Amino acid sequence: MKHFKHEKESEAHQIFRDRAGHQPRGVLPETVNPDEETVPGIEHPGSTGGAPEVGPIPNAPDRPDSVSLPIGSLEYAPTYRPLREAVANLYNQTYRQGKPSQYTYENVCIVPGVAAVVSDVYCSYQIPDYTAYDQVLSAFKRLVPVPTAYRKYRLDIEQTRRDIQSQGLSVILASNPRNPTGQVIAGKELKELVSLSREGTTLILDEFYSWYIYHDHDKDRGKSVSSAEYVEDVDTDSIVIIDGLTKNWRLPGWRVCWVIGPKNLITALSQSGSFLDGGANHPLQLAAIPMLDPAHVAVERLALQSHFKTKRDHVLKRLRAMHLDVDIPPQATFYVWLNLEKLPPPINNGLTFFEELLKEKTIVIPGIFFDINPAHRRNLRRWSEPARKEGTKGLGHSYKKSLDSTSDHHI
Repeated sequence: MKHFKHEKESEAHQIFRDRAGHQPRGVLPETVNPDEETVPGIEHPGSTGGAPEVGPIPNAPDRPDSVSLPIGSLEYAPTYRPLREAVANLYNQTYRQGKPSQYTYENVCIVPGVAAVVSDVYCSYQIPDYTAYDQVLSAFKRLVPVPTAYRKYRLDIEQTRRDIQSQGLSVILASNPRNPTGQVIAGKELKELVSLSREGTTLILDEFYSWYIYHDHDKDRGKSVSSAEYVEDVDTDSIVIIDGLTKNWRLPGWRVCWVIGPKNLITALSQSGSFLDGGANHPLQLAAIPMLDPAHVAVERLALQSHFKTKRDHVLKRLRAMHLDVDIPPQATFYVWLNLEKLPPPINNGLTFFEELLKEKTIVIPGIFFDINPAHRRNLRRWSEPARKEGTKGLGHSYKKSLDSTSDHHI
């Protein structure tokens, strides 16, 4: 089995790094790259998110096939109040019944995609995670990647608390459920994570896969996961929730998403969003309101979990039959994080495996794509044996150094 000490030794890695959107930023003198920029200063957007199937699925409500266009919907609608109220009501009904602190429309900002207002702060994020975070994280000046591979791809809450204290972390960004490993933080563990927001750190939680939970017991079918359940005060707990119609409602083309958080944050987001993009599509905001009715959501969510659990179980069964290892089976999302280490070289490398499967008209995503590395600030190397045994302790606690990773052996 061939091991790469440095990604420059791998032709597949070099092809990946040479593509538009993966070059270091801020290098002078800056020139126009015909593969990346159309004019100086306009950068290639890089990666986009995976999309769910959008057609009918068994036992789900009918798919929308028309949209009303009243005259009023032709105006800008950056902060459409009725939809914001519908979002707040859904979260209160689903996660906050009986709690004194309730979300209102003032805690909700409607956006066409993920947005953020950030300052010069230390931001921590996990690897592997959602590929599009490369662009989001470029707004932060100081970044602290948190490897999770040797914790079974789960966030270590106590280690995170120690990192907050020792490194002065101001923001933690994570997807939950986890993209691409299919793991989920729930129950007591999620409650402890949310509690960090009351200790001086803001948590930004991407909950786009909150319905894609595969329960072991029938009594739990239809239940979803959200940090909103453990927020004590919706206006003082520094929890920012990002979700939308994209994944759970399977409507990625509508571009209707929301950010939920304290009122002062939402005011800032609403103002900046209105200035930057004019807000989400007005007619589709109107069409989204009945879809957020809790009764409608309950049916949609149950059908989705049943349908995608069947898909997950089928894929895992086929992989086992082919003797392909899934070290940690997915509990959520629609991804499978597959270990290629036991395959013969060169297909034990994620990028090479990806290239060979393209010849069979099959698409997989190499694990290196999820090694969030804004502006290529780190180099991707294999873990040494001491690091495998001791975790990141042997590397020292300066995360500005290159972090070792196993991502290139996963898809």
